[in-house]
Amino acid sequence: MTWTILHIIDFALWFFIAGSVAYVVFFAIISLFYDKEDYLALQAASLKNDLTRFLVLYPAYNEDRVIQNAVEQFLLQDYPKDHYQLVVISDHMQPETNELLRKYPITVLTPTFEKSSKAKAMQYAIAEVQGDYDNVVILDADNVVRPDFLSQLNIQCSFYDVIQCHRCAKNANNDVAVLDGASEEINNTIFRKAHNRIGLSSALIGSGMCFKYDLFKNNVFKLKTAGEDREMEALLLHQEVFIKYAPNIHVFDEKVSNQDNFQRQRMRWMTAQIQSLLNNLPQIPGAIIHGKINFIDKTIQQALIPRSFLIVILTIISIFMTIFMPSWCEKWWVLFILLAISLFIAIPKEIRFRSFGKLFALPGLVLSMFKNLLHIDHKNTDFIHTEHNI
Repeated sequence: MTWTILHIIDFALWFFIAGSVAYVVFFAIISLFYDKEDYLALQAASLKNDLTRFLVLYPAYNEDRVIQNAVEQFLLQDYPKDHYQLVVISDHMQPETNELLRKYPITVLTPTFEKSSKAKAMQYAIAEVQGDYDNVVILDADNVVRPDFLSQLNIQCSFYDVIQCHRCAKNANNDVAVLDGASEEINNTIFRKAHNRIGLSSALIGSGMCFKYDLFKNNVFKLKTAGEDREMEALLLHQEVFIKYAPNIHVFDEKVSNQDNFQRQRMRWMTAQIQSLLNNLPQIPGAIIHGKINFIDKTIQQALIPRSFLIVILTIISIFMTIFMPSWCEKWWVLFILLAISLFIAIPKEIRFRSFGKLFALPGLVLSMFKNLLHIDHKNTDFIHTEHNI
């Protein structure tokens, strides 16, 4: 009787974990398919002289260390200066930093929030900055872009209402930063590139995002949580707005480089994931009735086990089963091997072997993430800031 119960628990746990692994495996394979991007149409659009007006927002909470460099780099754009306005929403930054920023040809807003959040900063900017804009670009205070960033976005804006750019690492100074960068690229492959290749919407990241101005304005004031990117994504997908991933438009992002920042960042992400799942679930019946596939897929994403958890959990269970219950271990090793191969595929070739060489740092990071689970409050809307080390 005891063995029967254990066997049932074993299979139930396997099927539960297998669902998350299967999702990763499926989209890793899809990412290998030929990209059907209409390059001729994009090339034709690039030859036109139609220029859109961009409102570029930098929500900056306590970002004195990095904001000046981001602004200086952005102002090197080859795009006409009269066709974009750069706005820094300075929240809890030093007066000296604000004075320094005002020397540049940009707009500096200095709101005072009782409880700060990125959503509030964006809402404040849209309410305060007046102008005739076609698109809104959202960047983090540490994001650096190339001089052709807006020119490339201008081409894509001819075809899509929402664009998620390719956010990638600008630093790989230690094991944590390398793993964080690899995780970002896996997300780009699984949740963005592969999704677009079968006609599904890309996931938003939180920065390197471009929206049609009116679309953004109509939705930004609906944001209520600290997981504003997931919340915005759910709103757009419920409205059946397609999100395009632009892999060739790069936004360079500082990766966390110590365990404390990694834990703080993952705490924010896991809280946002749980909040998003709980908010989306009541809307699933309606989404099914109306065939809103992208919204359903997004809700499934929120229910997935984080990949770093999967790696460590499958390693521990597979070894445990091999030692104590060898007749039950094969199915666990199959899951582990499928996950490992899929992640290997999802990581770009140029960082693939370097990333896998840093996996020994993963158990300690995952332990920190497990500790986070004990402190998650799905009703909490407080903003959790991730510090930068620059």
